[in-house]
Amino acid sequence: MQIIPLQPVPNQAVAVTLGGQPCQINVRQTLYGLTLDLYVREALIIGGALVLDRNRVVRSAYLGFSGDLMTFDTQGTDDPVSTGLGSRFLLAYLTASEVIDG
Repeated sequence: MQIIPLQPVPNQAVAVTLGGQPCQINVRQTLYGLTLDLYVREALIIGGALVLDRNRVVRSAYLGFSGDLMTFDTQGTDDPVSTGLGSRFLLAYLTASEVIDG
């Protein structure tokens, strides 16, 4: 598992290599919750995904992303909000071997 550094701001883009894949992650706070776009090699893999506590974001290997993304509330089980990113709410990359189907 790799923690992806995020700032406690409502809109941000992070460039990071995950499992050898060059990625850009865009995070936005909306009225409905925190959303995430994932690009790999500049191709959109998933866009506007609602980010919920301890729920995988990508979920499907056929999308072409090895592994998955997940947020964790370090103080409970609340869904993430931008003001707690990087401290209370952590975004993690799970390798393909860490992803449990089912």
